[in-house]
Amino acid sequence: MDRIGDRIGTGNEGRNGSGHGPGTRRRAGLLALALALAAGGAGAKEKYDGYLCCNMRTDGSWISDSNYAEGGKRVIPAGTPATVTGYGRYRVRLQIDGTRQEIGNDYSRDLDNATFARRYVVTEDPRVAITGWPAKVQEAVRQARVTPGMTREQVITSLGYPMSSENPDLESDLFRYWLSSFAEFQLHFDAKGRLRDITAEPATRNRVWTP
Repeated sequence: MDRIGDRIGTGNEGRNGSGHGPGTRRRAGLLALALALAAGGAGAKEKYDGYLCCNMRTDGSWISDSNYAEGGKRVIPAGTPATVTGYGRYRVRLQIDGTRQEIGNDYSRDLDNATFARRYVVTEDPRVAITGWPAKVQEAVRQARVTPGMTREQVITSLGYPMSSENPDLESDLFRYWLSSFAEFQLHFDAKGRLRDITAEPATRNRVWTP
């Protein structure tokens, strides 16, 4: 904002050089408008209470949108209460179970921070929907796995969102996920939007797929 103020404050300061002419008032008005717009942009990144949309893995303080199943990470279940407490560069700060966490926007940078936060911290508890799903689907979600017949919503609840850099269309019949940098698996949906198959190496398939 200092640079905006500097630009507005340069030039002749009114005809009498006193700095109180019409030009100064006009520049002061522009500066006030710039400040108001900046304040409005900051307000868009709101702090709020909600719930984790999906099963997300943490190393204790950091959750990545990649949701890699790397050693030492634990799953925080979908529906866990979470409070958005702030924002940083490509990250959203949270409070979960009394612990500070951050969700890193590592692979979904087409989304701004506010949109990214709303994707992962939702205002409706997903556990309400989960209780109405078939028992086999509920069990798959509890284990962060997938099983044939799941909807896209159920898959996302269980595995997290697929990286938007690789999956720009969430209505696609193909979702690409990774358990690690080198362990990709692909989920295939039928014309009715139900999960029908998985493409993966055997070791990866065994970790995420329940026939």
